[in-house]
Amino acid sequence: MSARKSDEDTDTEDGGRAHRSECRTAAQAAAAAIAQLADLTSKAAEGATSAEPIEDGWLVEVEVLEDRRIPSSSDMLALYEVELDPDGNLVAYRRTRRYARGSTDIGARGPS
Repeated sequence: MSARKSDEDTDTEDGGRAHRSECRTAAQAAAAAIAQLADLTSKAAEGATSAEPIEDGWLVEVEVLEDRRIPSSSDMLALYEVELDPDGNLVAYRRTRRYARGSTDIGARGPS
């Protein structure tokens, strides 16, 4: 007999809403963004590079390994902006940059 999970413990594997608890910290928002972006893109997330609260949730920037190459120093990475609602559900995402690993001109945001 298996134990039933509450709605707040739903796994992403079963297609349910995985992040029903409110994202109160940048760390919670980053973890939610990384998990959901990886599910959507099927690409490995390297980590979050920024997380900031916005009016209706969080805006998180995630670095993703887009193309694994040999040697790994020539891997292609990308930065994605991920918008989450206050509950940690992905609302929108977009790729903002694509670059080779080790590039020195990434990370700075361009003019708005």
